[in-house]
Amino acid sequence: MVGLDNAGKTTTLYHLHMGEMVEQINVDSVKFEVWDLGGQAALRLSWQAYYPATDAVIVVVDSTDRGRIGIARQELKNIIDNPSLKGACILIFANKQDLPNAMSVQELSEALDLVGIKDHNWHVQASCAVSGQGLEEGVQWIARHVKAQNAPLFSLPSLT
Repeated sequence: MVGLDNAGKTTTLYHLHMGEMVEQINVDSVKFEVWDLGGQAALRLSWQAYYPATDAVIVVVDSTDRGRIGIARQELKNIIDNPSLKGACILIFANKQDLPNAMSVQELSEALDLVGIKDHNWHVQASCAVSGQGLEEGVQWIARHVKAQNAPLFSLPSLT
């Protein structure tokens, strides 16, 4: 789970695991190992150390932080362009939707230039990490896509 500082990553992870600060979440029989990575500029360089063998990335974006949406867009581009994440699905939590000045999902999608993403399945989920609104729907989207990605490419008929 990545995102700029103060985007709401820690609160999101807290709510996804019913109040416990842990690193493993089970959703629809899919086990997630979640790393809450710091979003300060100096720490963002370390994100790529966690990318190998990653099936999905959760990006938490502060929907009220219009002044830093360009930085969020660039960090998302860095994630998408990283060869270690080839084929990984991308969930973007449009966080802080409870606040009156929050960008809508449509506005945030345009600001992040998501239509340009061609090599990854992606989804933007409106969310409020404080109340938990939208979080379960987001991780269920990831679970469906990770299951589909890891499904066998073919199956043999039964011989019985």
